[in-house]
Order: sequence, then structure tokens, then C-alpha cells
Amino acid sequence: MAAKSSMRTGAAALVESLEKAGAEVVFGYPGGNVVDVFDRLRGSRLRFVLGRHEQGCVHMADGYARASGRPAVVVVTSGPGLTNTITGLGAANMDGVPMVLVCGQVPLDQIGTDAFQEADTTGLTRAVSKHNFLVHSADEIPETVAQAFYIATHGKPGPVVIDVPRDCQLALTAAAYPPRVFLRAYHPEVSATPSQVARLAKLVNGAKRPVILAGGGVVASGASGDVAALAHKVGIPVATTLMGIGSFDETDPLALGLAGLHGEFAANVAIAEADLLLALGVRFNDRVTGRSAAKFARRAKIVHVDCDPASINKNVTVDLGIIADVKELLMTVDSRIMPAAHDEWLAAIAARRRPRTEGLKPLHRGVIMPQAVVESVYAATKGRAIVVTDVGQHQLWAAKRFRHTRPRHFISSGGMGAMGFGIPAAIGAAIARPDRKVVAFLGDGGAQMTAEELIVAAELGLPVTFVVFSNGSLGLVRQMQRHLCGGRYFATDLHSPDFVKLAAAYGIRGVRVTDGSRLDAAVAKALKSKAPTLVEVVVEKEAEA
Repeated sequence: MAAKSSMRTGAAALVESLEKAGAEVVFGYPGGNVVDVFDRLRGSRLRFVLGRHEQGCVHMADGYARASGRPAVVVVTSGPGLTNTITGLGAANMDGVPMVLVCGQVPLDQIGTDAFQEADTTGLTRAVSKHNFLVHSADEIPETVAQAFYIATHGKPGPVVIDVPRDCQLALTAAAYPPRVFLRAYHPEVSATPSQVARLAKLVNGAKRPVILAGGGVVASGASGDVAALAHKVGIPVATTLMGIGSFDETDPLALGLAGLHGEFAANVAIAEADLLLALGVRFNDRVTGRSAAKFARRAKIVHVDCDPASINKNVTVDLGIIADVKELLMTVDSRIMPAAHDEWLAAIAARRRPRTEGLKPLHRGVIMPQAVVESVYAATKGRAIVVTDVGQHQLWAAKRFRHTRPRHFISSGGMGAMGFGIPAAIGAAIARPDRKVVAFLGDGGAQMTAEELIVAAELGLPVTFVVFSNGSLGLVRQMQRHLCGGRYFATDLHSPDFVKLAAAYGIRGVRVTDGSRLDAAVAKALKSKAPTLVEVVVEKEAEA
């Protein structure tokens, strides 16, 4: 049982517990059923960031968590405050982002009465969170917060929801934050067995055409250096999933880049022809495997390492499944793996690589290719920026054209593919990493979904550069209609606002680029600014990702 503390309200205990859990920043939006919590936030050590919509608040927290590696915190009110977070929670849950979301609730005796701004938080968030809690008394609050942070950060990370009724916030409690957490039914710490380690080493040592597929689990476990060490020791080429981008230096000769549906040709051919696939911290979702998971890497022995037991043999049947932390496993197996070279295999892969100039030649005279925009930003930042994307064609151009070299420097909504992610996530990333330049690549569709959050960047003076690819369409859907619907376009032509004027309305300097000869200068100037800036680039409508 936790030690007793001085008497204070449940709201005060909640804020105190967030502080003791190590939170530094809280994103959120106030309302009637969290007014007492906000009253306590006012005098706390926590930095509060006021978003303009609860979805934006969660995406900000998401960007903060991905950029920092620390769990993020969101506080919203009941009813619509909670329902507006569902998309953000879903995005964080799919991509394994650690987060604790606190929402207000009507008093306990009003739950189930259709009270004003009541919502079934437990039911609504069950499918989009790792776990959720309904607090029944003020005494439960400190321990619940401790448990929520533990669950959010141990095993596969994810968002945890705490529903706190108003009467529990007002009631007095002396319960203290527990010194440690014990959850009888949750034991996520797992390790490979000696026989699994031995078998893994034997497979690696005997492989002639090995490939590593690195996913988000490599980033989450801090295993990027270990993956690089293994790749160089044995001469194994490395492909990544979208969530694994940055886990392996893409300027390294062994880097294959993005694998999967929109991935690099050489990466996909290497996986198809491999005799051993080391899948580290991946989910094997359909964007990686294609329509037929049964045909994926069918020539290879597949080793799947992941901390989530549910992911093993879920989408792809593997030869060796190991439930373990990627970093821990690679450190354990290292001494058993013999140095090697696979020169013939690497030469065969090199012959499949396509030139990086592909896609840069204008389709029409005088029109800017979107790939050139990414190349321009890469050159101006020397590849050192944190890249945040919204969802669409620009997401894929940013994933493939920007040469990513560091973990936690590519931030994007992968599994959920949530349009509207880019602007708020970039704000969260900039708050987490003030030492890094943050660039947000946005489509003109997704940018309109959460444009209201631009004011937060202006308020806080965050030096984020927002780059809008303006092609007057929902480009990725239009691309699908071109190939899958015989070019019968519908509901994809997009009338957009004047983004430069919109930015100005929020107090952000903007510039529109329509001439390719002005692109590099406009991008370089925007990136040098110590204030938020927006660059709208009118790009080729027919370009494909």
C-alpha cells in the first residue's frame, strides 16, 4: 500500500502524480469536467500547451513523444473533449507511442444517465488505447497514474487513458504516489531463451543472402547502434519500414531504404530473394507484405523479433519468433555471430538500385516536381532536421528522398495514416527538441484538417518550417483512381485557401513558390528563420509517389 501524504483534492493529487511520474509538458484543452484539474495545473511545475482542438492536442503529444522518446501527457474534458481525441489515440496506438491521456468525466452517480457531456470513455477508447482506467475514488488517483505510465512505457509502448469523474477530483485524499508499480496481470519484460539465441546465431552465420528489416521497435528500444554493428559485422543490407526510418543511416552503403508497397525497388527485390530475413521490431502490416502475406519473403527463413507477443505469427508465419527487446537480444547474440562478408549478394543488390535522379525531371515545362522540394530541404538542412509529415504522397516523397540518418528524426502517422497529423506533431516535436530544426511536409489536403494549430507555433515562437505541397488535389487518392479506377477521378480535386494569407492570419510569415528557379532560395531563407514560417510550393499534379 502506498504511503500516506497530506490531504488534498483528487485534482491536486492528479497533478502532483503527473509531476512525480516525470512529466514535464502537458498538452490539452479545458472544459467543465476538468476545470479543477486545470486550476491545479496553473500553479504546477508542468508546462502547459493549449491546443485549439483535442485531436491537435493528441497529435502534438504524439510528436513530442516520438521526438523525445519520453511519454507524453494530454488532459481534456469529458464528452466531445474525449471523442475528439479518438483519431489521435488511434494513431499513437497503431504506431506504439507512449502517452497518458487524462479526461474528465461526469460524477460517478451520473454515469449512465446521459448527463451533459457524458461519454462512455471506456467503451470509446478500448479499441484505440493500450489500456484504460475509470477512477472510482480520489484515493485511486496516484496509483492509477503510476500504473498508466508503467503500462504506456513497458512492453510495446502505447497510449493509456485515465477517466476521472468530477466528484473524484473534488474529494479529499491522503494517498501518495507509489514508490514502485506492481501489476499482477502485466509482465511485459521478456527475453530470448538460450536455445533461441543459439538458433538465431546459427541462421545468421549460415546465411548467404541475409537482409535485415528494421521497424519501429528498433527505434523504441534504442537499438539503432546495435543494428548497425550487426550489419557491418556480417555485411547485411538493411531495409526499413516506414516506422523504422532513421533506425539505420541511409547514407550507409548497406542501406536499402524503405521497403514495401511504396518502397525502393532494390529493398523489395532483396527481401524477395533473401535466404534469411531478420525482421526486427516490425508488425508485417499489409504496406510491407503486399496483398499476399503468404508470398512475402517466401525464399527466406524468417526470424521475427518483437516485444509484443501478439505480433509473432500474426500476419506472417515465421521460422523463428522471439519475444524480446530488440536491443537486449542483439547485445546477447553478438558474441555468437561470426564476422562475414557477402560481396556477391551485395553486388547483386547494387545492380538493382535505381538512380536518385528519378522523379526530378519535370513532367511539364516550368512545373516544380515535388521530389525536388524534398531534395531542396535536404540540401539546405544538410539532412540534420527532424522531418515530420502529414499523410499522402508528400509523406512518401519525404520518406524516400530525404536521406534519414538518425532515429527519432522522421515522424509520421504510419499505421493509422491520419491526415491532419503533420502540423500539430511538428509543434510537439519542436517543443521536445528545441535544439533541432523541425520541418513539416504537408499536403494541401491534410494541412486544412488541423490548420488551426498554426497559432500555437506562432504563440510559442517555435522555429518550425511548414512546407505545403500544393497540387490542388488529394494526390494519393487521385493516384489510386488513375491506376485502379481507369482514371475516373472523383472527389479528389481540391480547392485550397491561400496558404500564405492563412499563415499571415495566424502571425506566421509565408511565401509561395511557383518558379523552380526560386525554390532553393525560398527554402533556405525559411529554414534560417528563428520564427515559424510557411512555404507553399505549387507542384506537379500528375507526379506519383
